[in-house]
Amino acid sequence: MTPELKNDRFLKALRRQPVDQTPVWMMRQAGRYLPEYRATRKVAGDFLSLCKNADLACEVTVQPLERFALDAAILFSDILTIPDAMGCGLYFEAGEGPRFERPVRTRADIDSLPLPSMADALDYVMNAVKTIRRELSGRVPLIGFSGSPWTLATYMTEGSGSKEYRYAKGLMYSDPGALHALLDKLSTAVADYLNAQIAAGAQVVQIFDTWGGVLTEPAYREFSLAYMEKIVRALVRESEGRKVPVILFTKGGGAWLERMAATGCDALGLDWTVDLGQCRARVGNQVALQGNLDPSVLFGSDDLLISEVERLLRSFGPHPGHIFNLGHGINQHVDPQRPSTMIDAVQRISREIHSGSH
Repeated sequence: MTPELKNDRFLKALRRQPVDQTPVWMMRQAGRYLPEYRATRKVAGDFLSLCKNADLACEVTVQPLERFALDAAILFSDILTIPDAMGCGLYFEAGEGPRFERPVRTRADIDSLPLPSMADALDYVMNAVKTIRRELSGRVPLIGFSGSPWTLATYMTEGSGSKEYRYAKGLMYSDPGALHALLDKLSTAVADYLNAQIAAGAQVVQIFDTWGGVLTEPAYREFSLAYMEKIVRALVRESEGRKVPVILFTKGGGAWLERMAATGCDALGLDWTVDLGQCRARVGNQVALQGNLDPSVLFGSDDLLISEVERLLRSFGPHPGHIFNLGHGINQHVDPQRPSTMIDAVQRISREIHSGSH
């Protein structure tokens, strides 16, 4: 028997229904800025071991909820689990971030990539989802996630993070058919992976298109958005008698919101480079919007932080369909007390806005 959800503010906002106050969560809310996270990671030994241990992944997922009045939990995992399951050999270099032992750079590399069942190949992720759902016991909804096909393909071709995208963009312009073959495989894998997370208990899913914003407008439509739309269509949209909403987040994607909204998703994540009120005017009631505080504002004074929170909330206005979030992940060097100031301000100011007292 699934426990009743005690706080469904986040799900209501995703359905664009009225709420008493704007729901809030933070991308990368379980992470290195928290001393308790660093302690648990030390117990695990390294990042991948932490991801693969269901009990420890559950522990770090829940840690920010113990500290802050958040309206959602997000699965603790990594966006690069799928390429790892496909045999690319994910590892983490100290201070350098993720790397792959076997980058994918030719049509032959792409054709030889296996496409395993994600529920089986990434069973440790599904075990973590089940463990977290049990631990949450209906406290808040659980978000599952994946990287987008374009973002995964970028890491797989580059072999690591990149500033120039030499291999990813090089393949796109020199052999677009090969890149489409890779993206097609990845879109099948991502849909399979997210559906497995939903079956394991994820109540919302988000697709992180971290590198979509480096593309031209036609390339974004052809090599990123088309594959995210394919995934949205392939997802299980109802589980446990409730709709499973889908959030798309393209960092740097402000120019393409209307096209993103037309994919059939339920919400769009926004980075900090766009105006929230203008974005709402552009997409209307088609989708909910999530965002979009610049994470670096958390380095500023309390007064500045509160004024930026108020600016965003008033920009969106009293309309239903806003989830407060950062425009990208929280910075690891942020004082762990700072989100409390932000969240308190979101709750206080949004209650005034939603009650019509201002």
